[in-house]
Amino acid sequence: MRARRLIAAASVAALGVLSLGACGKSAPDVAAYVGDTRYSIDRVDEIYDNAQSMYAAAVSAEAVQTGAKPSPEQLRSSVTKQDVLNLLVSIDLGKRVVATQGLQVPDEVKPEQLEQQLRIPAAAEYAKLWGEWVDISAVLGEKLPPVEVSDKSVMAVYGAIAKAGAIQSGLSVAEVRQAFGETGEGGGGGFVRGATALSSALQSEAEKAGTSINPQFRPIGVPSVVSTGQSLVFYSLPYIDHDGPVTDISTPEAPATESAAPATPGV
Repeated sequence: MRARRLIAAASVAALGVLSLGACGKSAPDVAAYVGDTRYSIDRVDEIYDNAQSMYAAAVSAEAVQTGAKPSPEQLRSSVTKQDVLNLLVSIDLGKRVVATQGLQVPDEVKPEQLEQQLRIPAAAEYAKLWGEWVDISAVLGEKLPPVEVSDKSVMAVYGAIAKAGAIQSGLSVAEVRQAFGETGEGGGGGFVRGATALSSALQSEAEKAGTSINPQFRPIGVPSVVSTGQSLVFYSLPYIDHDGPVTDISTPEAPATESAAPATPGV
């Protein structure tokens, strides 16, 4: 795949945070439910442990060549269990949106293309999940119509990227809009508007499918990646809509009936 295509895929900044609850889904060993699919905490641990062990092995192998002795901290990747679940849920929701839209997702982004800047060996499942997610988000980013966004939405994207250290902090709204190619209250380059459209599509699918997140993983972020032109920045963006950041979205419970059994509290 051409490098230009990778940059285009990575430029879809997208996504957001989902903190969802679905009635009757509260098993303590489940990290998340998306429809009938259960993502167990053991599954999250498995992917996380694999990423950490492969990262440590890669760092150790490099250290042998230089004669250095890495510290325990140097042998630990910055990947978290939250990052793992963010990917699992986002990929699931993204696939559902793709199916609804009748789209095809080409297998273009390989983990080998991401491992250097992701800092996780390509053989790790975590790196493979990232490759799958970039393909899905790129297709959706190209097909979903952009939406108008507020200054709060623009600044939510800016804050997340600034937190990752990829852009200067302390900029004004006007300066951020100029940096992002956005002008005026509603538009410009479309960077944030495309991100908001993707966020909204995932939110809608999450509520339709019935999505429930274990409290220890709330709020769940949707993984985002953006190209600076020279490098890729991986970060997590608060959920945004046209009014700005959203921190809690709950799946509505079905209306109660006289014959219905008492509802079990959602996760």
